[in-house]
Amino acid sequence: MKYSHKLSDAVHIMAYIEICKGQTLSSSEIAKSINSNPSLVRRLMMYLTRGGLLVTQKGVAQPILARDSIEISLFDIYSAITDEHNLLHVDDKTNPNCLVGGNIQSVLEVEYSKIQNAAESEMKKISLKSIIDGILVRNDYMTTCSGNPKYQHLSFSNH
Repeated sequence: MKYSHKLSDAVHIMAYIEICKGQTLSSSEIAKSINSNPSLVRRLMMYLTRGGLLVTQKGVAQPILARDSIEISLFDIYSAITDEHNLLHVDDKTNPNCLVGGNIQSVLEVEYSKIQNAAESEMKKISLKSIIDGILVRNDYMTTCSGNPKYQHLSFSNH
C-alpha cells in the first residue's frame, strides 16, 4: 500500500512560507526543507494558490499566505491539494456471490463515512498557526530561514 505525503508536504510548505515571510523563497529552497524536489513544491504551491490559501506572483519568489495562519485549517489545506477527499476506500472488486464479498462494501461505506466525518471535523479544528507554534516551540536546533532577523536565535548549520 502506498501512502501519500501530500498533506504533510503542503502543510510544511505553508508553515515554511509563514515562518520565513518577507524573504525570497524559491521552490528549490523550500524543497531542501522538505527533502524533496522543486517540481513537487511548485505543484503543491499551484494547488494551494488555486485553493485560495497562497498568493504568488510569477517571477517573484516571495509567496505569502492568503489569510492569517489562524484562519487556515488542516482541512482547508487538505481540500486544496486533493480531488479525492475520502481517507479510506472500499475495495469495489469483491466477489458479489460471496456472503462477505457481496455485503462488506455497503457495511464498510457506512463505517468509513463515520471515520471520514470525524477526521474532517478534527482537521477543521487544527489551524496552521497551531502547527507553526508547535514548530517554533520545538525549534531549538532545527534549520530554517537563515536570513530572517526574527529567527536569528535558531541554528542554521544543517541547511
